[in-house]
Amino acid sequence: MGIYLYWGKDDFAMAQALDKLRQSLVDPNWASFNYDKISPDQPDAVIQALNQVMTPPFGIGGRLVWLVDTTLCQQCSDNLLAELERTIPVIPKHSVLLLTTPHRPDPRLKSTKLLQQYAEIREFALIPPWKTQQLLNRVKSYSVEFGVKLTNSAAELLAESVSNDTRQLFNELEKLRLYALYDSQPLQESTVATLVVANTQNTLQLAEAIRAGDGAKALELLAALINHNEPPLKIVATLITQFRTWLWVKLLVSEGETDPNAIANTININNPKRVYFLKQDVEFLSPKQLISTLRVLLELDLNLKTGADPLSTLQTKVIQLCEICNSSRV
Repeated sequence: MGIYLYWGKDDFAMAQALDKLRQSLVDPNWASFNYDKISPDQPDAVIQALNQVMTPPFGIGGRLVWLVDTTLCQQCSDNLLAELERTIPVIPKHSVLLLTTPHRPDPRLKSTKLLQQYAEIREFALIPPWKTQQLLNRVKSYSVEFGVKLTNSAAELLAESVSNDTRQLFNELEKLRLYALYDSQPLQESTVATLVVANTQNTLQLAEAIRAGDGAKALELLAALINHNEPPLKIVATLITQFRTWLWVKLLVSEGETDPNAIANTININNPKRVYFLKQDVEFLSPKQLISTLRVLLELDLNLKTGADPLSTLQTKVIQLCEICNSSRV
């Protein structure tokens, strides 16, 4: 049947695609014979995968060999490349080799070029939290797949609530599907607000407290988020999105832009009515302050990704952000 390459950091979406591929190929009664998961720490993992995929499947159904977290698209020796070139074109009809990696394939490598020639390549990248239109489009696409009808405002609220967390989106859509099982009408925003766990909304409350310079409330909200196991990097990503939006609005208003539709289009906001409230949010903040907050947030993001203690680092930076928003108010 061939070869697949899945890459990207949306682990949950990739796992869903893998499960569909396995169900379509491997008979569950013969899975112990025809499904192999080969981790990168196994000796000669690539050679082992190539040998397995060339073995005809037993019994009913096909064979699936999954090479987990492979580095073939980042580095590949001449010997391995020769094995790939020899094996990939002659993989048996009822066998599939699946390669997964969180990293983007290096297009300069001969191994990547070989896979581009023979493999079906799918990207599973996380959508950046500030790309709200893409997040909304994803909600609408998956809601159709789940058979969940949503009004536009309900879809927008769901996108804001789950951000780029695909696992949570699937869980919330399943919950909404069960709720609407006997109701043919599209679900309203109020229903989504009642049923959906909106951790992102709590992070937006944290952003509001920081913007107001309320350090005590900001630290309280931060503690609540951490106690609810909200990932620190997700908190930071939401804060970056919100403060970037505020900065855009402030800069556009400072340049004399008054049309809400033009501002909404520029900053990728679906509802122009939000612009009125965003303008109020930044009325007493200067562009310089907002730029300073983004610098601190980007530094915070880097610190967390390089091993800094999450709680103490978040607390320190939240206090620093509140001080910036409190100083020299316009």
